[in-house]
Amino acid sequence: MSIINPLAIELNEVIRENAPDFYTALSALGHELYFPRGILTQTAEAKREAYKYNATIGIATSEGQPLFLPALMDLLDGLEPSEVFPYAPATGLPELRRIWREHQLEVNPQMQGKPFSMPVVTSGLTHGLSISADLFCDAGDVLLLSDMIWGNYRMIYEIRRGAEIKQYKLFDDGGGMNIEGFRDALMRYTDRRKVVLILNFPNNPTGYTPSTEEARKIADSLIETAEAGANIVVIIDDAYFGLVYEAGVFKESLFGLLAGSHPRLSAVKLDGATKEDYVWGFRLGFITFSAGCSGNTESVHEAIEKKVGGLIRGTISNCSMPAQSLLLKAINLPGYKQQKEDRCRLLKERYEEVKAVVNDPRYASAFYPHPFNSGYFMCVGVKDIDAERVRLHLLKDYGVGVISINERDLRIAFSCLEREQVRGLFDILYEAVEDLRNGY
Repeated sequence: MSIINPLAIELNEVIRENAPDFYTALSALGHELYFPRGILTQTAEAKREAYKYNATIGIATSEGQPLFLPALMDLLDGLEPSEVFPYAPATGLPELRRIWREHQLEVNPQMQGKPFSMPVVTSGLTHGLSISADLFCDAGDVLLLSDMIWGNYRMIYEIRRGAEIKQYKLFDDGGGMNIEGFRDALMRYTDRRKVVLILNFPNNPTGYTPSTEEARKIADSLIETAEAGANIVVIIDDAYFGLVYEAGVFKESLFGLLAGSHPRLSAVKLDGATKEDYVWGFRLGFITFSAGCSGNTESVHEAIEKKVGGLIRGTISNCSMPAQSLLLKAINLPGYKQQKEDRCRLLKERYEEVKAVVNDPRYASAFYPHPFNSGYFMCVGVKDIDAERVRLHLLKDYGVGVISINERDLRIAFSCLEREQVRGLFDILYEAVEDLRNGY
């Protein structure tokens, strides 16, 4: 048993006093985390006050600028050396965090007036998921997921942290979200110390986002379960946020409906530039908290930000400085929002083509589409033939790549298909299923 650092105890007391259920929801590791008052703190003090010599930070400098290779600097036109080569703060550039918070309020009006922390920069959304797993999951804790999930959740929460995954059916027989099944699954665990769940919309792999009515029913079910005594942590994976293509679909994050809604309900928002700004290789995400709180929410959020900063410091140290600087500059450029809207419109055109093609009655004997209305993906259920057999046949004999996600379903990323390629792909999928049916 390790001895908890006094700095962690100090943060824990702030959280315990103001948000006792949130404190209970933290994992053993979450209780032990703190932001060290070591090199980083002393360096920050020196940056403010060392007016003669500053020999604190572990980078090389010359004439007040980071020492750099001109060959690299020549490739980064528009940035200063100080925006590229130094370390970023553990929690991210303060200005980028501020602007991202403003962006979230702009695109999620439901978040207006709700209590939530400053976003902390993460190295992509997967890193944010890993942080949430470290903070809230101990071995044996229940993690509630739908039956249609991104497979990496298992690695992050089950393999790394020992969570016990329980699942409910995502869709009902009418082609919408299975709200009753979701509520029933929640109510099954009201006697547990805590329940952690992930809500991912637009969903990977299905490309489904709830309707506005379904979104409110999801929120009502969670609040009802908290009222019944459950201590709930909702991790909201907003990786594909904003890519919604149909009227009546909930266009905001569920975070706005849940933040500050009940003292036993805490929400964690994971989002980022990765998909929203089409910069997958930047590895830039954000994690934001709304702790279930009966006291001073601001002090609780400051405490959890310090714990997250300590966790980042103790794992990857900090996130990419050039990626943060580039995003910060780009966000402020004229026309940036319009460029994002143009890219979304292109994806919507591909979605509309898939929607028109996949419902061709000719295909009905071989496969059927699951509900989809957003994001990058859609899924088809293959009739009679194992999905992995179909995938391998497509790959080896037709040169077509798709993903098998279970025994019956294939995921198709229409995000990387040109419109004119859509019909050809589904024709080949039909032929591949028929081949296997006929004893290929």
